[in-house]
Amino acid sequence: MKKHKSDTTGKETRHVSPDNNHGLSAEEYRNFLANASHEMKTPLTSIIGYSEILLCQPELSRKDIARFAGIIRREAARLSGIVSDIIALSELDESRLHREFAPVDLLDCCHEAAERLRPLAEVRGVGVSVLGVHAEISGVATHIAQMIENLCDNAIKYNRRGGRVELSVKKNEKGIVLTVADTGVGIPPEHIGQVFDRFYRVDKERSKESGGTGLGLSIVRGAAALHGAGIEIESTPGAGTNVRVIFPQDATSQKP
Repeated sequence: MKKHKSDTTGKETRHVSPDNNHGLSAEEYRNFLANASHEMKTPLTSIIGYSEILLCQPELSRKDIARFAGIIRREAARLSGIVSDIIALSELDESRLHREFAPVDLLDCCHEAAERLRPLAEVRGVGVSVLGVHAEISGVATHIAQMIENLCDNAIKYNRRGGRVELSVKKNEKGIVLTVADTGVGIPPEHIGQVFDRFYRVDKERSKESGGTGLGLSIVRGAAALHGAGIEIESTPGAGTNVRVIFPQDATSQKP
């Protein structure tokens, strides 16, 4: 990722480098497997440990049983999320080999993502809105949908109560621009160049609490690369983050 410009103190816009993970070296592949194994081992250890407590200590109070069961459920959900994201990355690699593209309306995808995530937004006290024009690209609908949902999910989870998330689609001289903007916590400048790396987390504790796998933005970068799109990210700590996915002219067609 390279720095593009700095407008005000603490506010930067950067281009995200394309995802070239389909060309992983043997060492990179080993590192990925090691990281994935570590990420999965942590929730598995909790699940096994608390399950053994439940099995071996029948005298536990109902309160303790409920608490331990809640931990097991949370860690199982976390493990399921990691597996799902690894499968999504694998499917992206497969799609690079078998490109079966079809027209995809970006604004429709934004509305669908906002609707799917509305319960989460309501729990977090975050407002979500969608605006812009109907614009089609040639792409893989499932990957586009997941890209938008991952961006919106992050924007909600790393926001504050009373905050806002806005999804928008517009057309300019570069092509179709999909933007997910939030009024959340923002990203410190020293981290902004790494947030799209696999398993990278800015705030590990908050990511763990929110159920983040550390793979969501890697999936976004992979989906963008599959469609020939570039990514720009602009963030101000304490004020929010804007992520723009720019689909080139030759990948787009405006709907009447």
